[in-house]
Amino acid sequence: MNLYNKIKEGKTYIIAEMSANHAGSIDRAKEIIHAAKEAGADCIKIQTYTADTITIDCNNEFFYLDEGTWKGENLYQLYKKAYTPWEWQAELKAEAEKIGLEFLSTPFDRTAVDFLEDLGVEFYKIASFELVDIPLIEYVASKGKPIIMSTGMGTLEEIEEAVATIKKYHNNIILLKCSSAYPAISDDMNLNTMVDLKNRFSLPVGLSDHSMGDIGAIVAVSMGASVIEKHFCISREVENADSTFSMEPDEFAKMVEDIRMVEKAKGTIYYGCTKQEQSNYNSRKSIFVVKDIEQGEIFTEENIRVIRPGYGLHPREYKKVIGKKAATTLKKGIPLKEEYIS
Repeated sequence: MNLYNKIKEGKTYIIAEMSANHAGSIDRAKEIIHAAKEAGADCIKIQTYTADTITIDCNNEFFYLDEGTWKGENLYQLYKKAYTPWEWQAELKAEAEKIGLEFLSTPFDRTAVDFLEDLGVEFYKIASFELVDIPLIEYVASKGKPIIMSTGMGTLEEIEEAVATIKKYHNNIILLKCSSAYPAISDDMNLNTMVDLKNRFSLPVGLSDHSMGDIGAIVAVSMGASVIEKHFCISREVENADSTFSMEPDEFAKMVEDIRMVEKAKGTIYYGCTKQEQSNYNSRKSIFVVKDIEQGEIFTEENIRVIRPGYGLHPREYKKVIGKKAATTLKKGIPLKEEYIS
């Protein structure tokens, strides 16, 4: 699986989340898949639910959203518009795999898990809002496949409970820091929490990023994120439930480019002179003759100094040389060598 190969290689696994950006068109969904590949994604992610599997058709006050991007929407009607038809999903998976994209989905109930099992998915995503759905998490974990789990809004105790549930089945786990706001703002990202998750749970971590732009993703990778997930669309002008906080292809491609540059900059643990630095190696300091010196004359602070460039004796030898005699006549500007010292 490309996910764990990437992590082992120290590369960031980048997920393009389609979600509702298909806007009800399978052709647009396929276009998104191809655009995500071209923009540098490793994986395309969808969501597997229907309005009836994720909520109920009810019009009382509990089922209306009173703030945020979807303010005033009825949950059932929102999910009815936003869902990805299940009859598309095998075709979308095949389309993704045909062009070398891995396929991932978030199930929201047991029937979705069963459906995805029949589809032959290799791993699962648990959404932030489902972090507290322990029966669902347990059912997903029972399939024995790797799980990427977002932790948005989760208390430490809730995350511990979800992780412990998964660990009973010995699944591989990746935890994603997430700000469950749409769009999220930088002030609420708290990326240090991602580092804390990595240290507390000894698990790979990443960022499910709902913010606009790529700064959150870039900073997260610099701090050790192994996975980045971003909502992806063909154009924000194609209105749907997720378009306002999704990245367009050119923006996504720039983010991928920047992430790859961060990976190169992070590099490996290395001490010493790199290949690129070799041309500057002799710009270091060494001991040079700075006045003409006759054979037998004593080396003093007036006739030898530690200066650039680095062709002479190492500066650590300076005090040892002071007071000794010259073994030969030396001209000003000559790098001092061991054989010149009596």
